[in-house]
Amino acid sequence: QVQLVASGGGFVQPGDSLRVSCVGSGFTLDGYAIAWFRQAPGKEREGIACMRGRDGKTDYADSVKGRFTISRDYATNRVHLQINSLKPEDTAVYYCAAEGFTAYCSLVATSYHHWGQGTEVTVSS
Repeated sequence: QVQLVASGGGFVQPGDSLRVSCVGSGFTLDGYAIAWFRQAPGKEREGIACMRGRDGKTDYADSVKGRFTISRDYATNRVHLQINSLKPEDTAVYYCAAEGFTAYCSLVATSYHHWGQGTEVTVSS
């Protein structure tokens, strides 16, 4: 059974950095695409970063390119999202998602059936 547990959110100030993480069980990272989404209050869920299983190739939403980095750790079966230069508009609940395709990854929420519970990031001074 595929399960995902997200962690690492918190209350931070503008300009800070934060790393949110997602630990997976029931699958291996090289066999699944992993993605990060976020949902701000009153807004739709937005795909922000993904990594394909086969080779770790990544894709990012234009809104986060240059500030967000997705990475994976095979030893712990974790996927991380490093967020730098945080802005108030980054305030959202961040979700990780996984799906069993290896040749591509997607920033579309409906592509994924397995979701973590979300971790909240609040950016405010």
